[in-house]
Amino acid sequence: MKAMIATRKGLFDLVRTDAGWQLGDISFLGEPVSMCLHDQRDGALYAALNLGHFGVKLHRRDSDLAEWTEIAVPAYPEQLTRPQGEVEWKLKLIWSLVAGGADEPGVLWAGTLPGGLFRSTDRGNSWELMRSLWDQPGRKEWFGGGYDVPGIHSICVDPRHSQHVVIGISCGGVWQTRDGGANWALTAKGMQASYMPPELADSENVQDPHLLARCPVAPDILWCQHHNGIWRSENNAASWQQIMTPDGVSDFGFAVAASPCQPDTAWFAPAEADQRRVPKGGALSVTRTRDGGKTFEVLSNGLPQQDCYDLIYRHGLIVADDGKTLLMASTTGNVWCSENAGDEWQQVAAYLPPVYAIKFY
Repeated sequence: MKAMIATRKGLFDLVRTDAGWQLGDISFLGEPVSMCLHDQRDGALYAALNLGHFGVKLHRRDSDLAEWTEIAVPAYPEQLTRPQGEVEWKLKLIWSLVAGGADEPGVLWAGTLPGGLFRSTDRGNSWELMRSLWDQPGRKEWFGGGYDVPGIHSICVDPRHSQHVVIGISCGGVWQTRDGGANWALTAKGMQASYMPPELADSENVQDPHLLARCPVAPDILWCQHHNGIWRSENNAASWQQIMTPDGVSDFGFAVAASPCQPDTAWFAPAEADQRRVPKGGALSVTRTRDGGKTFEVLSNGLPQQDCYDLIYRHGLIVADDGKTLLMASTTGNVWCSENAGDEWQQVAAYLPPVYAIKFY
């Protein structure tokens, strides 16, 4: 088993050996890697870089090659005029990168800042902006959540129907297409945004879903770690129900991992609160529900329980296909693993640069 760790200063391999987890090869050392992807359909790896003055770059490494090849990046059309309040039509970051369905070889989806969704049909050699979403009148209401501009961080392809895709936008709610991007519907009903004036708190178009996660074996089940709590959908994101955590258990955070084999199981990496984005009391923990959110367990065995200030970003908590192996990586460059569904954890890497994303491959 292997994983890629995308960090502020390179892409690190983490390898499971007989002696345990060990760091392996390093790619793009010293360069910010915002996102990575393993395409299970053909074994290719992808790495998105954010090089500041030199812009966003995207690289692919085929399964039979040792070297990375630079490929095209999503490009916005020319912005002839820029009305007041409109974002600059310029790629600032690749925030999400996922493979299309099993029946769509070569199809990739990329979510970007400033809120554009792109599709490739040729393994990233070219990209098309989904103008059907970009030209939505409601896009003018979107705003940045964590960044100065809106961004698409979650892309969930329905394994039963590749043309059905659900996306999460900070801050722009949940949108979905059932025809491969030709048409879109806003489906954040049930979510609430306490950071908005009371009369706008229920507005679907201003919600800040921090991350969406779909259950592969029960695709109608989706989980959402929202800026204002945890939500769950049982009807394929048509509507959402808030999950209430017990007293003393924080529902603020960025990451969520949905079990690949148990529809009622999900893991979260809570911080104390929006105003204090550190583990509560300096004690790192993971929360887990195994009954659809009715109850939660606080899992801390093996995690630091004092003087810990690690934060887990959106893409920093993942679960393997076995439903038992989890990896969690932090902004402080620490990585932990659990091989029994979160009951026990061990630190497997330390002193890495801040981690943006971690993916099994």
